[in-house]
Amino acid sequence: MIERLRGQVVFRDHASITLDVHGVGYLIQCANPFVYDINEDKETLIYTYQHVREDAIHLYGFSTREERELFSRLLQVSGIGPKGGLAILAEGNAAIVVQAIEEEDETLLVKFPGIGKKTARQMILDLKGKFAGTAWQNVEATQTATTPIPTQAQGTLDEAMEALRSLGYGEKEIKKCRKALQHEELEADEYVRRSLRLLVER
Repeated sequence: MIERLRGQVVFRDHASITLDVHGVGYLIQCANPFVYDINEDKETLIYTYQHVREDAIHLYGFSTREERELFSRLLQVSGIGPKGGLAILAEGNAAIVVQAIEEEDETLLVKFPGIGKKTARQMILDLKGKFAGTAWQNVEATQTATTPIPTQAQGTLDEAMEALRSLGYGEKEIKKCRKALQHEELEADEYVRRSLRLLVER
C-alpha cells in the first residue's frame, strides 16, 4: 500500500495528475486535479489510495487523510466505485458528505452523479455512526476558501466542464453550469468547485 507521495506535479488533465518522485512518474487519479499547480520547483504532498483489480492497479490522490478515509469507506458501499467516490469528493468539502450521512439527508446525497435513492439509503445504512472516534469527528462542515492557482492555460472553463464530464455529469447539467459561469473569470479548480456547488444546491 502506497500511503503517500511527495514530488513535483509535471502534468495535469481533467481527471489526473502525474507526480514526479525522484524521476519516477506516478499517474494519480484525483477528484479535482486543478487544485494542484504544475510546478517542477515545488513539492506537493498527496495521500494515496491504491486500488487493485485483476486487470489494473490505480492510484487515487487526496489532499488530506480524512478525504482518503471517506473515499475508502465509500468504496465499501454497494453501488459505489472509485469513479463515484471521486465525484462525491470533487466539490471540495467532504465534511458536508459526512454530515449528510449522519443526518440521513438523502436529498443531498442523490444530487451527486450516479447516486440514486437506493444507493443514498445504502450509504446511510452502511456508514452512519462509523465516523465517531475518527478525524472526521472534529471536522466542521463549512465551505473552505480556495487560493486561485496561477496558470497561463487557455480555455479553463472548457477544462472544468470536461472534468465534470469525467465525473459522470450529463450534458444537460454541464450546459447549465457553463451558462451560469460563462461570464466569470476563474481558475479551472474554482470553475469545478463552483459548478459542483451549483449542482448540489439544485
